[in-house]
Amino acid sequence: MKSNVALIGFMGVGKTAVGEALAEKLGREFVELDLLIKKKAGKSIIEIFQQDDEITFRELEMEITRHVAQKSDAVIACGGGIVLNQINIDRLRVNSRIVYLTASPAIILKRIARGGERRPLLEVPDPASAVRELLKFRKPLYEHAADIIQDTSRLNIDAIVKQIISRLAEDEGFNLKKQH
Repeated sequence: MKSNVALIGFMGVGKTAVGEALAEKLGREFVELDLLIKKKAGKSIIEIFQQDDEITFRELEMEITRHVAQKSDAVIACGGGIVLNQINIDRLRVNSRIVYLTASPAIILKRIARGGERRPLLEVPDPASAVRELLKFRKPLYEHAADIIQDTSRLNIDAIVKQIISRLAEDEGFNLKKQH
């Protein structure tokens, strides 16, 4: 019986905001993979990309995912590129229902700009074009990994959380009640 919820999707779709609200509503631990990666590396994600490289980041991501995937009763916000390595998805799938959060490219760009955090993959002359290209490449990977797909473009966080919980409640292989 699975008891974790792993949130996947592109940057700016609301994985952290939805994850925190979902964890609170379900009374579960909230885990943010990117935060754990930063702690382990002792530097920001942009610094890992600049000083080391993307491969180093992806190796850290695999190591952290392996550890976090073994938890129970957690809501896990995954980094946008988690789906680039099938091993991560296979590990998460053991104890988690995977929820793919989506949003339109325009909404994603607006949210990223508002967030103010530097994004290594968008440090390019045309971020809008970069978002569209990355989405085109990653969308099939997200869809393939997903048990549930939830668009976040037009809904508020409470409405999104309610819809996800409602879908999980219909899932016979998922335990909505916390394990003791």
